[in-house]
Amino acid sequence: MTRYGAMYGPDITFLGVPPCDLDVPDGWADADVVILGAPFDGGTSHRPGTRFGPSAMRQACYLPHDGSRPALALRTDGLKDLTVYDAGDVECFSGDIERSVRVIEAAVATIAGAGAIPVVLGGDHTIALPDVTGVARAKGFGRVSVVHFDAHADTGYSEFGSLLGHGQPMRRLIESGAARGDRFLQIGLRGYWPGPETLDWMAEQGMRAYEMTEIVARGLDTCLSEAFEIAVDDCDGVFLSVDVDVVDPGMAPGTGTPEPGGLTSRELLDAVRRVCFELPVVGVDVVEVSPPYDHAEVTAFLANRVVLEALSAIAFRRGGGTWDPTRPLLDGRRQR
Repeated sequence: MTRYGAMYGPDITFLGVPPCDLDVPDGWADADVVILGAPFDGGTSHRPGTRFGPSAMRQACYLPHDGSRPALALRTDGLKDLTVYDAGDVECFSGDIERSVRVIEAAVATIAGAGAIPVVLGGDHTIALPDVTGVARAKGFGRVSVVHFDAHADTGYSEFGSLLGHGQPMRRLIESGAARGDRFLQIGLRGYWPGPETLDWMAEQGMRAYEMTEIVARGLDTCLSEAFEIAVDDCDGVFLSVDVDVVDPGMAPGTGTPEPGGLTSRELLDAVRRVCFELPVVGVDVVEVSPPYDHAEVTAFLANRVVLEALSAIAFRRGGGTWDPTRPLLDGRRQR
């Protein structure tokens, strides 16, 4: 697809990284990571506004947009140690969900097929269907496990008569064979949906869901370690999908379906760091940032930092370092 730029607002790249056009492969042939906007919110069942999420995530930072972000914890610069480009937004028309899903999948498959990691900025969680499918087309159906942070399972059968939407993508992925149910790990579920019938379907697929009560009782790190063992068993890569509503709405109010009682911002950032440092991540999406419902940009800032934590940890993993979280910041030595 020819570079569209931005659907909403100025055509800025993620914190100043170089732009690219997916239709000009020579311009991004050396890419480790390609950032892609998917400004689609036609699949929402409650509050809209996530079409403005990619723009908010790209610019939510008080530092210069200079294409550099050295991480204090890991001593890496995810925007410099990796070769990162921003391909702009996929042209999404919210009134045509099938077309939007189709063009997002094609763009993601182009990136993954070239050997780069697609990092997709949403958009509502409908886009997980084309995101994971696009990576699976490059890596093989059933060869990519999914680690999914969310308040909601997103495994409904239909919503308002539609099989596509932000409450159904995980079911469609498993039904299509793009992802395996027994390699689908969900972290942070809570609240009052879905009901017993959908939970029975999930159990039949072999899915593993870590509800917040279990996370609190056992500890987040313990649950993550267990999930990681499943994720790398008989799979060639891991797709990380982060819905910001996994975080308690007191810390992330700018989302369409807030559910009280979630992770803290700190817990999510630490968890994303662990996923991308410890697992072979081949794709990422960050979704459900709805700026019209945000307060003081706190949700957009968090989502921006989720992307940076992922990139910093991927860079650290590629460098082959051993990370010691107890090492003092000012010990005068790099950790790599």
